[in-house]
Amino acid sequence: MKAIITTVLLLVALNLQAQNFKFGKVSKAELAEKVHPKDSSANAAILYKKESIRFDYRKGDGFTQVRTIHERIKIYNKEGFNWATKKVRLYNASGQSREDLYKLKAYTYNLVDGKVKDDKLKNEGVFDEELNKYWKTKTFTMPNIKEGCIIEFTYEISSPFKAIDDLEFQYTIPTNVLEVVVKTPEYFIYNKVLNPQTTYLPKIVESTSSRNESVTSKSSSNGGGWDSRRNTQTSVSQFTINEKVIKVNETDIPALKDEPFVDNLGNYQAKLQMELTAIKFPNEPYKNLSNSWDAVTKTIYEADSFGDQIDKSGYYEDDIDALITDLSDNAQKAFMIYNHVKSKVKWNGYYGFSTDAGVRKAYKEGVGNVADINLMLVSMLRYAGITANPVLISTKSHGIPLFPTRKGFNYVICFVEDENVMSLLDATDENATFNTLPTRDLNWQGRLIRKNGSSTWIDLAPRKVSKDITGLNIKINSDLSAEGKVRSQKFDYMAKRYRDKYADASDETYIKALEKDKGDLVISNLNIEGKNDLLKPIKITYEYIMDNAVEEIGDKLYFSPLLFLSTQENPFKQDERKLPIDLVYPMSDKYMINIMLPEGYDVESLPENGALDFADKTGQFKYLVNQNGRFLQVNVELNINTSFILSENYTFFKQFFAQAIEKESEKIVLKKM
Repeated sequence: MKAIITTVLLLVALNLQAQNFKFGKVSKAELAEKVHPKDSSANAAILYKKESIRFDYRKGDGFTQVRTIHERIKIYNKEGFNWATKKVRLYNASGQSREDLYKLKAYTYNLVDGKVKDDKLKNEGVFDEELNKYWKTKTFTMPNIKEGCIIEFTYEISSPFKAIDDLEFQYTIPTNVLEVVVKTPEYFIYNKVLNPQTTYLPKIVESTSSRNESVTSKSSSNGGGWDSRRNTQTSVSQFTINEKVIKVNETDIPALKDEPFVDNLGNYQAKLQMELTAIKFPNEPYKNLSNSWDAVTKTIYEADSFGDQIDKSGYYEDDIDALITDLSDNAQKAFMIYNHVKSKVKWNGYYGFSTDAGVRKAYKEGVGNVADINLMLVSMLRYAGITANPVLISTKSHGIPLFPTRKGFNYVICFVEDENVMSLLDATDENATFNTLPTRDLNWQGRLIRKNGSSTWIDLAPRKVSKDITGLNIKINSDLSAEGKVRSQKFDYMAKRYRDKYADASDETYIKALEKDKGDLVISNLNIEGKNDLLKPIKITYEYIMDNAVEEIGDKLYFSPLLFLSTQENPFKQDERKLPIDLVYPMSDKYMINIMLPEGYDVESLPENGALDFADKTGQFKYLVNQNGRFLQVNVELNINTSFILSENYTFFKQFFAQAIEKESEKIVLKKM
């Protein structure tokens, strides 16, 4: 009897819990919750999300994809307020290839004087924005957001496309309950792949079901005379659709935690990608839609908004002729044309491998999207007799494509493979130069399309080591201060990083950045060269004086030879790591330090010379100190010869870095003579 009662009570409790997920049934207990019970660091949490996809049959239109979303989100604090704004991207081309969002219903719930108060989303909280001629966004911002509130919304999206957007199972906040149901007609064949880089593996259940569809037809029985409407006959026919069903029912999904030096957190999200590979309707031949990357790139290249744009040249020929008429070297020609495009046409911030304004209009008006600019660059280089081809890429924010589809790319750059020039170029970034791209471009591989239509993969990861070489002179004064001069040279991506951050900054701003958190450091006589010459390194020189640079204990002096240039703390603090480290590019930091010993002192002890190695010279650290009369020379060098460290090597890399920092901080000890 007790067992029966227990079972009944359990069923009642489960039923009550399920009822709480009905739209609008927000409980006081949910509103009163101060922190997430399983993740106290969470700023917000998805209490419940249900996503369903089905295909409705509509006479004349065929199958229409309908995606229904219902979400309930708890916001614990102000840092979680960004979850109160939802942005939905919709395809918005002219004609029938348009997606629509409708049936939007949304409320914010707060607990006021012990009662649940709701605020309805109104029209003024909903915004439409056209991104370009193909895409728009619908954004809604929830009303009356406060700490502890709950927001809830539901909407549907209708789409004429059979392709299904990624099904996401994990977010940057915890998810209490997730329900996903996808029903596809048996006529559509999909290839399904769970993101291989995810660390969370949901249980995906596949089954089949069937449903009946009705089609209504009207016909006239009198041959179509003037009163045919009175004799219209209506007939209803029914047919059965067999469906393939995918279900995911998960609880307590942990948040996808961001970690330092991650390229794109979305690359590691638990999500299912579904590629439509074939269509087979009854009594019709099998239609294979599965593409190769060659077929995808061929389709893109033959489009009016891509290949045809490269072939246009009349709008710029006079300008380019005047620009390169006295040049014979292709490297010089490429450099002049590249800078001409960067100065002539500014990027409007929009991605895409298809032109928006078109190259002719973009050139005339001086603004365009990525494709307008970089396809124009390819065209001009070819006109000048230089071998140049477009490269389709997926940016870091877009992720890594798993299937050969047009959706796998969202950007295009230029590759010059002339005998005197082998370089990747992106003219959308004023600080980019030959083989020094914006970091958004540095994602895995790109698809190079040659003029004859062939295509191949090309590695986007930088191979050349970007260097930062610093010379430091140190003179120790009797008041225990240190003064001297610093000379620094930054190359390639190191130089670009400086230009991106400080190119337009005043000297005072940069001095403040150098002095920040450096104690009693005062910098003067700053001089910077090479800001605007992208082919040269950035050269920085300044003088400094630093009070309390040396510690005096008894008759001995203690100081670190790197002074304020030493690394203050290890950036890799986690005990363990789930995601790889993306350093963006290989790098080298080298310090050459000259120290003049103060009068009346000699060396008592110096740090030992040493070297560290990580993963067979993937990382190297060298420390060399030498005395030459009244002078000490210290050379410190850290080289990371890769841009990517796998998570399984994290512990060793962290130890390598910690040992290098510890070595940097070792003291030189001087004693009175």
